[in-house]
Amino acid sequence: MAPTRAPDGTAGGAASGKGKVVQAKQVVRLCAGMAVGSLVVALGACGSAPPKTSSTPQAQASGKKILACMVTDTGGIDDKSFNSSAWNGLQAAKKANPNISATYVQSTTETDYQPNLTNFTTHSPACNFIVAVGGLMGPATDKVAKATPNTQFGIVDSTSTQTNIYAMQFDTAQAAYLAGYLAAGMSKSGKVGTYGGIKIPPVTIFMDGFADGVAHYNQVKGKNVQVLGWSKASQNGLFANSFTDQAKGKQLGEQLNSQGADIILPVAGGTGLGTAADAQSSGKYAVIWVDQDGCVSAAQYCSVFMTTVQKNINLAVQSAAEKVSLGTLSGRGTIGTLANNGVQLAPYHDWASKIPQALQSEVDQLKQQIISGQIKVTSPAEPTQ
Repeated sequence: MAPTRAPDGTAGGAASGKGKVVQAKQVVRLCAGMAVGSLVVALGACGSAPPKTSSTPQAQASGKKILACMVTDTGGIDDKSFNSSAWNGLQAAKKANPNISATYVQSTTETDYQPNLTNFTTHSPACNFIVAVGGLMGPATDKVAKATPNTQFGIVDSTSTQTNIYAMQFDTAQAAYLAGYLAAGMSKSGKVGTYGGIKIPPVTIFMDGFADGVAHYNQVKGKNVQVLGWSKASQNGLFANSFTDQAKGKQLGEQLNSQGADIILPVAGGTGLGTAADAQSSGKYAVIWVDQDGCVSAAQYCSVFMTTVQKNINLAVQSAAEKVSLGTLSGRGTIGTLANNGVQLAPYHDWASKIPQALQSEVDQLKQQIISGQIKVTSPAEPTQ
C-alpha cells in the first residue's frame, strides 16, 4: 500500500497497527482537481485580499485549518455516482476555503471499511473530519466513532445514534417520483424498468419513488404503464448484488429491455454504466441515471440519459466540511429534499427537445405539488433522524 500522505505531499505518520491487515488493499491519494457543483457559502474575509491586478476572484481562508479524510465504498471516487459526488464535495470545500485540505482511501471490499476508518483516526496530520460514503458503511462507522468519541465523523446515506456522527441523508423518493412520471409519459412500449445494486434502503427508496411516479401517471392519464424490476408492495425486485459489476449491468439492461422496458432506471452506482453502454450501443432503450448528473459525470453516455435522479451529495459534504472548519457543525445531520435542493431532477440535456413541453410542464407542476405537501411521497426506506 502506498503510504497515507499529508495534503502537502509529505509522508504522514505511521498507520495504526490495527489496519495493517488491509494495507495492501488500500489506495490512498492526495486530493487534486477542480471541484464540481460548488455551493456558495458566505465566509468571513479572514484571508489576504487578492492582488488588484488579478481578474479572477480568489478563495479566502476562514475558520481553522482542517484535514477532511474520506473513506469510499468499493466503487471508488471514479464510480460516476455517489462516491464521486462526495469527493467532489470535499474538492469544492477545498477550493472555497484554503484552510480545508482533503485526502481519501478507497475500500476494495466491505471488510476494508472498519480498518480504513480506524487508520484515519490515527492519521498524521490528524483528520478533523472523517467521511464514510455509503449506507453499507453504517455499522463500521458506528463502531469506530464509538471508540473515538472526540473525532468528528460524517456519513452519507445512513443515520446513527452516535453523537459524533453527522448523517447526510436524502429523500430521493421525491425526485424519483418525478422520474417515474416522466418515464411513464415517454414510454412507447408501456413498460419501464428498474433494478438496484444491493437491496439496502438508500437504493430501494429510489425504486419506490419511481414506481409511485408511474402509478400517479397512470391514475392521472388513465393509462397502464407497467414497472418491471420492482414491486413497492412486496418490496422485492431485481438486484445486481454489486455497485461495480458493469457486465451485470449490461445483462440486466438487456433482460429488462427484452421484457419490453424502453426506459430503465439503474440504481446501482458503477454497475449502471454497463446498462448505459448497452443502451447506447443497441439503441433500443433510454436510461435515467442516479446520484450525479449523468451528462456531467458520464458524459460519453449523455445521448441515452433522459435525465438523472440527482442526489446532491456534493453540496451536503461540502457544507459539512466548511462547518467543521468554522466550528459550526451541529445537530444529527441533514435530509435532502426537493424543497431544500438536496434532491432534484437534472436537466434533460440531449432530451430537452424530445420531451414534449406539456410533459415537462407537468413534471414541474408535480415538483411544486410535492414541495407544498399537496402530494405526499412515502417509502419504507425514507430517511429519519
